[in-house]
This record gives sequence, C-alpha cells and structure tokens, in this order.
Amino acid sequence: MICILKHSSSISEEGEMATDELSSKLNRRLQIEEGAHEPVALDEAHENGAHEKAAMASADSELGAKLQRRGELNEGVGEHQQPSMKVFNPYTEFKEFSRKQIKDMEKMFKQYDSEKDNFIDLMELKLMMEKLGAPQTHLGLKNMIKEVDEDLDGKLSFREFLLIFRKAAAGELAEDSGLHVLARLSEIDVSTEGVKGAKSFFEAKVQAINESNRFEAEIRQEQEEKKREAEERKTRQAAFKELKSAFK
Repeated sequence: MICILKHSSSISEEGEMATDELSSKLNRRLQIEEGAHEPVALDEAHENGAHEKAAMASADSELGAKLQRRGELNEGVGEHQQPSMKVFNPYTEFKEFSRKQIKDMEKMFKQYDSEKDNFIDLMELKLMMEKLGAPQTHLGLKNMIKEVDEDLDGKLSFREFLLIFRKAAAGELAEDSGLHVLARLSEIDVSTEGVKGAKSFFEAKVQAINESNRFEAEIRQEQEEKKREAEERKTRQAAFKELKSAFK
C-alpha cells in the first residue's frame, strides 16, 4: 500500500512538473509573439558558446604568433617578403657553379638538414659550424643567417645556402665572418667559372656558349658514369650467378 501511495505521489509530481513546463513554454511563446523576447534555442546557444570559445582560442593563438613575429622582425632589418612561388632551378640560376659543385653543396645542405624540412635553422647551423671546427656564438649564428636570409624567415633555404658560396666566390664576404669560414671549411671549390666576370659583351657571349657546352658535357659525363655503373653491376650479377651455379 505504501509503495502504491509513493508511486501515485511520484506520478502526481511528474504531472505537476510537466504542467509547469508546459505553462512556462506557453508563457514564453506569448512573450515572443508580443516581441518581449527573442527566441533562442538551447542547442543553438550551446553551439554559439562553443564557437565563441574556439574563436577566442584562435584569436589568442594568432595574437601570440603575431607578437612573436613582430619580435623577430624587430631584430632584423626591413619587412618580411613572401617567398617566390617560382620553381627554383639551381643549375640555371647559379650558372657560375658546375653541376658537380651544386650537387656537392646540395649534399652538404641535406647532411645538416636533420629535420628534413628543406631548411637549415639556427640549431642546425650551430651543429654545422661545430662539425666544421668553427663554433659560433648565438649572435654570430643569427648574423650568418641574416646576411643571406632574403625572406627574413630566420632560416636558410637551399637557395639561400647557395648564396653563401656565390658571395664567397665573388669576394663579398668579410674574411672574419662566419659565412666566409663556412665556405672556406666546406671543402667545396667555388671558383667563379660563369659569365659574371666577362669584360665585354662579346666575351660574355663566348663564355655563355662555353658554359652551355660545359653544361652539356657534364650531363653526358653523368650519363656515361651511370651507364658504366650499370654495366659493372650487370657484370657482377652475372659473375655471381655463374659462381652460384658452380656450387649446385
């Protein structure tokens, strides 16, 4: 009997709650129709709150990034320039160097690009100079990057890395500068060979033709080396098969 009374009481309370809720909804509907309040859905309000929180977090992150960037630009000179969207071809842009020289520079660049992101940052440059036996101070490393950092992103792309050797070949680096030490200790011969040092238009034309011929000769030499390596590999494989058959 007591359980039945409790159950009845519970049903009665639920009925009263439902009635109160219905009454509240009807009153709110009347207020909305009279223009007293604007309708706001609970789900929509919750979603708007979530969006506001996400927007605030995004704004804080963007502000932090801008402040950091402003600090970096204050340490440099000039404004940040967007990197060129053109495809970079080192063999056509740095004609003063042979293909072998550029390949040697590329090999060295990749060797110290430990993060494999196609850039050498401050810490990677620090490690490079230590491996070359010429460690630099933090300020010295930043100055090294700044001297060839055309887009002011605080790190060296492969193109900017090649600029070091171009400046070294042209005698544009101070002998006591970190970049000059890097170029000198890299064991890469960067003697100028292109049309840059021509004294007249006709001499430049002749050198341009020679440069083109040299470029083609280097490509042929690379192809011949690859062909010779393939033939040697085929010979070794044939010899191995013959030796293997002898033991059967």
